[in-house]
Amino acid sequence: MKKYIIHIKILLLIILVVSLYGFASHRNSMKKTNDFDVFFENGNNLFISYETVNKLLIQKLGADKNQSKENLNLNNLENFIQGNKMIENTEVFLRINGDLGVIIKQRTPILRIANNKNSYYFDKLGEKMPLSDNYSARVPVGSSEIEEGNCKDMICLANYIKNDDFLRKQIIGISQKDSTNQFKLKTRIGDQIIQFGNLNNMQGKFNKLKVFYQKVIADSTLNNYKTIDLKYKDQVVCTKK
Repeated sequence: MKKYIIHIKILLLIILVVSLYGFASHRNSMKKTNDFDVFFENGNNLFISYETVNKLLIQKLGADKNQSKENLNLNNLENFIQGNKMIENTEVFLRINGDLGVIIKQRTPILRIANNKNSYYFDKLGEKMPLSDNYSARVPVGSSEIEEGNCKDMICLANYIKNDDFLRKQIIGISQKDSTNQFKLKTRIGDQIIQFGNLNNMQGKFNKLKVFYQKVIADSTLNNYKTIDLKYKDQVVCTKK
């Protein structure tokens, strides 16, 4: 008899646990999304503000953001927020307290195009990115009008510069001759024009440039030169001012 009583108690305990779990799950699904917790994956919110992300969420959720969790479509929210040109990737999730958590990865500008028509950035993936009212990226400026999908060499060159500490500080301009793969670079210190040519042996050309800078900075002759030509093999050819 005692054996049966033990089994009955165990069965009742299981039923109680399942019932409590079901009740908690139902109650949790009916919780309202009372607030949004926004996190920026790649550092400070330079190009887009917390307020802007909140407005996007409220816009998608409707005038009343206090919706039950069971009515939320997180994928739709992610796709909607990611439609913002400042955002590269978005992850939306629900926290235990019922609030929405949003992780934002901002796009990384590597080049700014500035001409008589308009101004905009290109990001590291070669996609156009609008200027931000919050922050101006310190990236090289290009005067050439180039189109998405037709800027592979320009983006490759700008990414290389972005990822090199010395070049990122020294190169302030990139121009492309008549939509060809012939490039010129403008420097910050010395105000020279670098005749870079095409991207063949790009790393070798930049290595030559660094060796040249080490020499002219050491003997204080950098300001004597107007142009620096890297197109010749194993040579740096300069013209004086």
